[in-house]
Amino acid sequence: MITTSKRLEGIGEYYFSQKLREIDGLNQQGKQIINLGIGSPDLPPHPDVIKTLQEESAKPNVHAYQSYKGSPVLRKAVADWYATWYKVELNPDTEILPLIGSKEGIMHICMTYLDAGDMALIPNPGYPTYSSAVKLAGGTTVPYELTEENNWFPDLEQLGKEVTALNQQSKGTVKLMWVNYPQMPTGKLPEASLFKQLVAFGKQHNILICHDNPYSFILNDEPTSLLSVEGAKDCVVELNSLSKSQNMAGWRVGTLCGAKERIDEVLRFKSNMDSGMFLPLQLAAATALGLPKEWYDQVNSIYRARRTKVFELLTLLNCVYDESQAGMFVWAKIPAGYKDGFALSDEVLYNANVFITPGGIFGNAGNPYVRVSLCSSEEKLQQSIDRVQHFLTTAKVTA
Repeated sequence: MITTSKRLEGIGEYYFSQKLREIDGLNQQGKQIINLGIGSPDLPPHPDVIKTLQEESAKPNVHAYQSYKGSPVLRKAVADWYATWYKVELNPDTEILPLIGSKEGIMHICMTYLDAGDMALIPNPGYPTYSSAVKLAGGTTVPYELTEENNWFPDLEQLGKEVTALNQQSKGTVKLMWVNYPQMPTGKLPEASLFKQLVAFGKQHNILICHDNPYSFILNDEPTSLLSVEGAKDCVVELNSLSKSQNMAGWRVGTLCGAKERIDEVLRFKSNMDSGMFLPLQLAAATALGLPKEWYDQVNSIYRARRTKVFELLTLLNCVYDESQAGMFVWAKIPAGYKDGFALSDEVLYNANVFITPGGIFGNAGNPYVRVSLCSSEEKLQQSIDRVQHFLTTAKVTA
């Protein structure tokens, strides 16, 4: 009998992959579910980006394999983008590595640095792929809890003690720490003091701080990079993406930024996994990175209006939320009376035909929460409000 590898033990199918199948089944029954779960932008890229792709794709000499390090044009665009928006200077020849999506970059980093027994610090709640990638690479996850009481920031003093103890007791060492601000799923914005503390923490404990930064332009007036901290390149690498800020999720364009040594190390793994990215796509991405402030303002004006509708929906459900959170989701605490966010999510799905994400899929610290995506039109959000209102009214009448 053919069996799967041991590295897949404990790795389940991605939650949204399973849930989308269930939703598809409900739709086949005529339910017409409104999906407010996944953060896949429904808005198109800028017309100039599509025009670049079309024009470059029509050329006869652009269809060959490309450099493993990406086009110099794209790397220069990333460097200019970082200099303009983050005030971070990067050498486009040595400190930037284009990726076929930043999600793949998470796997590249884990495979590059983790041996069996090595450990990585994982935020709880946090993006589930961090944990999966660590396990697939043969490493061990060490969750660190983020709490609302601590502003969704890690308790670095306590975490430092745990790291010291783990390094003394285990055969492996704590090598990586995954962080992401604006934080997903909580939408918490970073503070300059936190970024400085993270860099100091990485240096003190000889840990590579891996900052995943795809949400810095969404409903945030001050995009920031962890690499902006003095000396950050000594212990930080940063992933970024065009999926959210440029509405290019399906294009699969991301980037890894950091010191030359880190880029070279990750490239040793990456170059064995793919053969580069389609050149016209890279050139279109370079166009996207050169878009002016008006582009981001336009996108955010749409998300801002949608967020108001999501606030209305969550208020209807008696959830509590922070209006200052950033990113393309709203994170909210569920009301008393529900076991967890899964219970509230299922109630809304099966009774109002609206899907919202249970916070527990991001770790057990997310159990008392739900998350709602802003990637649906105001019309769809209003329909969701109307459906939930109808369900709640009907429930009261029959109670």
